[in-house]
Formats: sequence, C-alpha cells, structure tokens
Amino acid sequence: MLEKYLLSISRAKKRVISIAIDAVFIAIAFWGAFGVRYGHFDSITDVELWQTYAILALVTIATFVKLGLYRAILRYLSFHALMVVSTGAIISAIALSVSGFYLDDASIPRTVPVIYGAFLAILSGGARLIMRTLVFSKKASQKKRVLIYGAGSTGRQLCIALRQSLDYMPVAFVDQDSSLVGTYILGLKVMPTSRIDHLIHDLKCEKVLLALPRASRSERKAILEKLANLTVEVLTVPSMEDIVNGEAKIDELRDVPIEDLLGRDPVAPRQELMGADITGKVVMVTGAGGSIGSELCRQIVMQRPTKLVLFELSEYGLYAIDKELSAVVAAHALEVEIVPLLGSVQRMNRLQTVMESFKVQTVYHAAAYKHVPLVEYNVVEGVRNNVFGTMYTAQAAIKANVETFVLISTDKAVRPTNVMGTTKRMAELVLQALAKQNTKTRFCMVRFGNVLGSSGSVIPLFKKQIQLGGPVTVTHKDITRFFMTIPEAAQLVIQAGAMGKGGDVFVLDMGESVRIADLAVNLIKLSGLDVKSQANPHGDIAIEYTGLRPGEKLYEELLIGDNVSKTSHERIMTAQEISLTWDELEAILKPLDNACHNFDHLRIRELLLEAPTGFNPTDGISDLVWHAKHEHDTDSVDNVVEMRAKAETA
Repeated sequence: MLEKYLLSISRAKKRVISIAIDAVFIAIAFWGAFGVRYGHFDSITDVELWQTYAILALVTIATFVKLGLYRAILRYLSFHALMVVSTGAIISAIALSVSGFYLDDASIPRTVPVIYGAFLAILSGGARLIMRTLVFSKKASQKKRVLIYGAGSTGRQLCIALRQSLDYMPVAFVDQDSSLVGTYILGLKVMPTSRIDHLIHDLKCEKVLLALPRASRSERKAILEKLANLTVEVLTVPSMEDIVNGEAKIDELRDVPIEDLLGRDPVAPRQELMGADITGKVVMVTGAGGSIGSELCRQIVMQRPTKLVLFELSEYGLYAIDKELSAVVAAHALEVEIVPLLGSVQRMNRLQTVMESFKVQTVYHAAAYKHVPLVEYNVVEGVRNNVFGTMYTAQAAIKANVETFVLISTDKAVRPTNVMGTTKRMAELVLQALAKQNTKTRFCMVRFGNVLGSSGSVIPLFKKQIQLGGPVTVTHKDITRFFMTIPEAAQLVIQAGAMGKGGDVFVLDMGESVRIADLAVNLIKLSGLDVKSQANPHGDIAIEYTGLRPGEKLYEELLIGDNVSKTSHERIMTAQEISLTWDELEAILKPLDNACHNFDHLRIRELLLEAPTGFNPTDGISDLVWHAKHEHDTDSVDNVVEMRAKAETA
C-alpha cells in the first residue's frame, strides 16, 4: 500500500517528503556526531547548537537542491546520485567546521564535522539505496526473466537498457566465445552455449534474446535450429543497420525474421548492373502497387531515373506506392519525377499511349495474377491478364521503341500443374517469339520462386494463426517451396535485366527448397510454444494438413531441362528453354483469345494442354463460373477427364 501511495503522488510532493527526511537525517547525523565524540547526548539541550543545526540544515538542503539530488528518480538511482550525496555531505561538514571556527564555538570539536559528514552520507545515501533496492526487487519479481545470447557490445548495451525497462530482467549471458565463458559482465555470469538448456530451466527463463546483429544469416540459422528444440520464445535485437541509421533502438526487441530461419545470406548488388537500365532513364513498372512491383519501384527510385511511371490497376495500391515514393524522393532530395497512372495491361492503346507520351525506355512487367487457387477459380481472367496482358504490354513497348523489357516470371511456369503457371510459361513464350523478330526492344524474363511477405505468402498467415492460438494449417506434410526476400528478388531482377541480350530466360538461385511443415514447427517453437500432436496431446498449437489446393503441387522447379549456364553473377543463371516463332505461337493465341471471349473453358483447357508448356493439370476445371453454369452437366466433366487422359497419353 505504501509503495502504491509513494508511486502515485506528484513529483513536487515527493521532493517535499525527501527534503523533510533529509532534515531528519541531518539532525540525527549532527547530534549523533556529538554523541560519538562525547559518549553522551547532554549537548542536545544546548540552544546555540540548535541554532547551528538550523543554519546547517538550510545550507545542506540548499546544497542538495543545487546539486540536483531531488531531481533524481529513485527507481533509476545511479552512482552519480550517490556521488551527489557524498559531495553534499562533504560540503555540509565543511560548513559545520567553518561555522565553528568563525563563531569561535568551542563546543564543536574538530572531529565532529568529520563524524557528522560520514553519518550524513551513510544515512542519506544508504536510505536511498535501500529504497531503490526495495522498489527494484518488487519490480524485478514482476519482470520476465531473460537470457541474453551474445555477450559482446550489443549484448552489454541490451542488458543496461533492459535493466531500466519494466518488462525484462536479464539473468545471464551465453556466448560461443570461450574467452568470455566464466567471466562476469555487468554482474551477470557468461555461460557456454552448451549449457543453455540447463540455464533456461534452472534460472526459469521465459525468453532468449539474440544480441547478434552482426552475425550472418547462416550463423543465425544454426543458432535458431538449436534454440527451436528448447521451446522457449526467441526475440532478437534490430539489425545493426537499423540501429546505426536511427531507425530502431537496441531494446526494441522483435520476432525472429523468417529469413534468419532460411539462413540465406544476401549478395551485395553490383552497382553497374543496378543502374544500367535505370539511371538517367524513363522507367515504367506495371503492377507497381503489388508486392514485387512496389519493391522494384523502391529499388529503382534510388538508382535515380529521370521519371518513374507507376502503372497500376488498383487505385489504392497506386495511391499507397505513389505516396511512399514521393516521401522517399523528398527525403533524399532525388531529382526523380513520380508519375502515377491507373490502367490495365489488357488495354494496349492505353499502354502504347503512356509509353510514347513519357518516352519510356525500360519496362519492368510485374502485373500478373499469381495466386494459384484464385486463378484456378477465375481461368478466363487469369489467361487474359497473364498471357494477353503480357503480349499487349510487349507489343506496346515495341511500337513505342522501348529499349528494355523485363518480365517477372515464376518457378510455377516450369512443368506447370495449374493455370497460373501455364499462363506465365505462355507469357515467356510470347516474349521469346517477339525477341526473334529483331525489334529494337530487348526482351528478357526472370524466373524465381516465392518471396517472403508477398500478398498471399504463407509466413504472415502462420504467424497470425499462432497468435490466435492455432491451428496452423499446412496443405501437405511433404510440400516444399523456394523462398527469397522481396528486396533481394527485386535487386536480382534489375541486375538480370541489365545482362539480357534478347529472349533470355534468367533463373535466380533460390538456394535450397524449404519444407513448409518444418517452417511451421520452427515458428511455433520459437514463439515459446509446443506443437500439439498425438505424441504430445498437451501441446499448445496443432498443425492441420488441409490437402493440396486446386492446381497446387508438392515440389516447385526452376528449370525445365538441364540446359543451364552460369552468368557473371553468382546468383543468376540463364536457361535455354524451348521457344516458338511468332507464327507458331499466333496459331495458339488466336483461338485462345476467341475461347476466352466466348468463355469456352473446355476449349481453353484443350489449347493449354496442346501448347508446348508442359501443362499437366492435377485437377479438372475449377473455374467457379463454369461450375455454376455446368453444375448438372456431367458430359462437360467427362469431356475434361477424357482430354486430360489424351494429354497424358500424348
């Protein structure tokens, strides 16, 4: 009750109480000094000594006020405050000695000021230390006990910051450096990493805080794989770049970035490739408001084009990226004109007019429907946007004399089992055919896998499901995917585009594929939770396998064949893929266009099966409109099965 009252009263009242208590301490020290000197307290009745005390109390309290003792907050009391008390006590003792000398007061022996000063320092400083200890111990019992992984400079700074916080109490360090093991840093013992499981249990730690901002992702992955087996929540300090740039503080703890679980270290971009098709040029990005398109825009604007044309169908998406980039341009004083344009890639006239009006020199074509099940449910729009949208954009670029055209493709275009992947492979065939026509426009395409944090990405879904208490849903226990961060993917796309000679299919090195079920398990365990299963029925979060969705396959590939060559960039390869002439391709595109116009899904499926895309569907037609229209038409379903059997036989 007393603690709550003291914490609730105003700062002014707290200062008055502190002054009153110090006045009592001065009296105790003053008369105590005489008692120690004489062995009795008879002098307490001396009126002249009471007058001396009154003057001494005023001088001492005035000194404490001047030194700022009453501005110090008790819970944050430091060594500096104790120095202030000691300094004030010395000044007070000198004042007592001087007053005895000038007042010629024989009743104040020379040893009394010394004893008095010592008593005052002990009483005033000691009382504050005791109160701070009581408050700290009370608060400490309510704090979460944490282990700091990393006893370097970052770990020490984190420890100091956390001791001033209301949430965490560091109890020990762990470090891989054997020279630090066994030493004490800031009062905490440094223990070896091999003892971390025992420390978590013995010290009752609730969290492990990674203080390794300079460690590579591969190093952090190795550490996280060990910590994932301990079922303790793991948080990390911000990256050193964010700390140095002032974008984050050392004690702003965060969830472990998913890229650390992948262990993929990014390669620094080559500046000559980054700026080759951008610096001093007019650049256009289609699908500028999407996850890949918006990151391309962020990378492009820093390479200082003269104009950056944002072409986007979504009004909100265009508004958001325009506002963001305008702020970046203003903050960095860039001479870049941002041009926000609404439009669809299915309107060639609009595309050509835009490119000609702004004299566009480089186009990054990121506009596409990419969510596999949604494209399965909306086949006509998927074909229209991904195939014909790419064709119209490329043809508009040729007519507008665009120098470079880069298509953002996908690993799902390789031996596709769904409409989305098939349409992206068709888009590649369109550009390859146009590249053979000796146009002024240089075409190339860049193929890569999933990017972390994109719209529809599984990682944000898993995190949200864990926060809600589960279950975490995974389509299949053996499903795997390639992953890459959006910034790295955008940088590699720009660099690959600069390396193209015409008709090139570039493939990004995505590293090793990741088992999605393992990713889900690690995310659960690093959140400090247990996986609930038959073997562990008392766990926290269950993993449910929902089955593959329409068009989804277990494994993704990046190459159709083995004809792959290295380039001068270690993360970029070039693939020699099958291609068609424009006449051969047009023989497919014209009937496909007509089938889309007539919403003839059977004909669309037949044409996609006949095209040299390697399309091998895992499901029948899933288009929702088609199903609604042919709900009771079993002949149509039988036709699809028959076509599929023929395609497999062929």
